[in-house]
Amino acid sequence: MRKKEDKYDFRAFGLAIKDARLKRGLTREQVGALIEIDPRYLTNIENKGQHPSIQVLYDLVSLLHVSVDEFFLPANDLAKSTRRLQVEKLMDDFTDKELALIEALANGINESRNVKD
Repeated sequence: MRKKEDKYDFRAFGLAIKDARLKRGLTREQVGALIEIDPRYLTNIENKGQHPSIQVLYDLVSLLHVSVDEFFLPANDLAKSTRRLQVEKLMDDFTDKELALIEALANGINESRNVKD
């Protein structure tokens, strides 16, 4: 029999869901309507770390582009963080010219890391 303390703590996941929802400008009511859950259920996930059903977990990460790897596989260095996925999603509609600007910025950041004082 499993011990109660062995359960996964979903509080960090809930905070990431809340952060992603707010960044997208969505209310709990809007998210609830989109994935067909009660907004109070979402409140409990976000604020209390309530364990979501597997379907709700899937719906939330799909809708809000949150990576679960950082929560369930924290040692996996190859996993993309939630922030990276959100930035990539923002860039989906960028033109090639806009992407060239982002690329130049990323190159500049990398070059500044390599400069030794």
